[in-house]
Parts: sequence; C-alpha cells; structure tokens
Amino acid sequence: MTALSASAVEQLGFFAAFLTTTAFVPQLVRVVRLRSARDISLGTFLMFSVGVLLWFVYGILSGSKPVMVSNGLTLLLSVSILILKLRFDHVSVREERNQ
Repeated sequence: MTALSASAVEQLGFFAAFLTTTAFVPQLVRVVRLRSARDISLGTFLMFSVGVLLWFVYGILSGSKPVMVSNGLTLLLSVSILILKLRFDHVSVREERNQ
C-alpha cells in the first residue's frame, strides 16, 4: 500500500468526519418537522452522546483536528436531538394524561 502524506491523511479524516457528522442532520430535521422523537431510544442516544464527548476530549488531548471538529459538531447535533426528545416526550406524556 502506498503511504499517504500527513496532509492527505488529515484530508481523509476531515472527509470521513463530514460524512459521519452530516448523517445526523436528516434525523434532527425529522424530529423538528414531526415534533416527535418517540422512535429514538433515549438510552442509546445518551450512551452515544457520552461516547462522542469522550472522542471530542480525546481529539483535544491528541491534537487531532478531524476528531475534534467532527465530534464537536456531532455532539451538538446529538445533544440537540436529546433535548428535543426529552421536550417532545414530556409534552406527549402530558397530552396523553389529559385525554
């Protein structure tokens, strides 16, 4: 296998980061549009968000820009989905009680 330059490796990392981070945008848009996150597992998203936070810290400690940027943005998206899930689930439970 041909060795890549450090710049090419970093570009590869940023491209992978772009793809994995933007993969959460459609989910966030869907939650906002439907005003529901009922189908999203709270436990899974909590564990995922903690894992992303740890990857972000790892990126800072190791000085890896692609890891820092991608996980920082992914953390923002996943926490946004978590907040909306908690908000919409709370509203849904309240509405069900009033019926």
